[in-house]
Amino acid sequence: MNRPEPRPLLSLDEAMARLVAGAAPHRITQTEALSTFEALGRVLAQGVNSALDVPPEDNTSMDGYALRAADVPQPGTVLAVAQRIPAGVVGQPLQAGTAARIFTGGQVPAGADAVVMQEQCEALPGEAAGGLGSVRVNSVPQAGQWIRRRGEDVQRGAPVLHAGERLTPQALGMAASVGAGQLTVLRRPRVAIFSTGDELMMPGEPLRPGAIYNSNRFVLRGLAQAAGCEATDLGIVPDRLDATRAALRQAAEHHDLIVTSGGVSVGEEDHLKPAAQAEGQVDHWQIAMKPGKPLAFGAIRRPDGTSALLVGLPGNPVSSFITWLLAVTAVLRTLQGMSAGLPRGLPMRADFDWLKPDKRREFLRVRLNAEGGLELFGNQSSGVLTSAVWADGLVDNPPAQAIRRGDSVCFLPLSELVAR
Repeated sequence: MNRPEPRPLLSLDEAMARLVAGAAPHRITQTEALSTFEALGRVLAQGVNSALDVPPEDNTSMDGYALRAADVPQPGTVLAVAQRIPAGVVGQPLQAGTAARIFTGGQVPAGADAVVMQEQCEALPGEAAGGLGSVRVNSVPQAGQWIRRRGEDVQRGAPVLHAGERLTPQALGMAASVGAGQLTVLRRPRVAIFSTGDELMMPGEPLRPGAIYNSNRFVLRGLAQAAGCEATDLGIVPDRLDATRAALRQAAEHHDLIVTSGGVSVGEEDHLKPAAQAEGQVDHWQIAMKPGKPLAFGAIRRPDGTSALLVGLPGNPVSSFITWLLAVTAVLRTLQGMSAGLPRGLPMRADFDWLKPDKRREFLRVRLNAEGGLELFGNQSSGVLTSAVWADGLVDNPPAQAIRRGDSVCFLPLSELVAR
């Protein structure tokens, strides 16, 4: 009996393009208005335009004295201090031949065109100007020095945040600085996660012979939470077709995306593919990447005719972890109207040799060292979760490319992959 010819492996780029195309019609459109205080990590549904100039008026970036540059022709010039302007106080127009004591953030009074920092001045006691004394200015100022001009950061009406951006702490500060007390964000993606495998047990249970503890359940739920999703853990599903079908139906009911681990190979106990075909549709791919070759992608029907997306990850823990970072992240970002490509890799020096590369594109677990290079974890097996804990990034290595100590390689920090 002739076996069918194996299908050629998909490149990772081809697989990512198919994931994006399949996820795009399912894009989340429901929104909610949140206090800017509560919007960290959410994705903007509407951009933010500034309601004002920032700063709203000329102000000082230094503690010191506001004055007219022309009034200080030489070091040692003494001026009467006519007023005191803390931040939040609007001073009076500055008269010629006088200075105003001013503090960082204070509004520069009309008539002043420079600020001299207090370290270059000497306060002199006296009764002049209502008891504020005088100041000896020990440097000759240039017009405009230490003044932040009105609107130099942001001008009224200018866009400061854009739809599709994930809100970072600094983005929340930007929104607050332009007066946005509420932000319109997309609702969180709803992700259901389950594992398949009769060999899986939960930590805390006595480990029976032939069993292993289910690490993927913890990794994948954590990745979903780090990505800002509402994650539902459906536990461990027995290796039976009926149980897998029931789990898919339950997961599809209230979720945008179902993510499974295990059961995506072609063995007799791998039930995900026939279950998904019975409950919707699924493609089973072999991707030219290591770790993480097998991947299932499809959709599970709901009773109302809509569907939830399905991504089936391999069961090996490192394969599952890295395939989430690449494939599931692409789907989640597409659902939220964000770009799905990988973050820009950084050119870094390899402080290791990798002389027997795979014919597939490899993602090697590495860590930055004190010398500014990359160290390689010694065991790159897809079952060694220790490598993912030890590493702070991946080397994105092209197919069949050997690496020699000193070569420049493409480094992807895990911090840029886990939550983006």
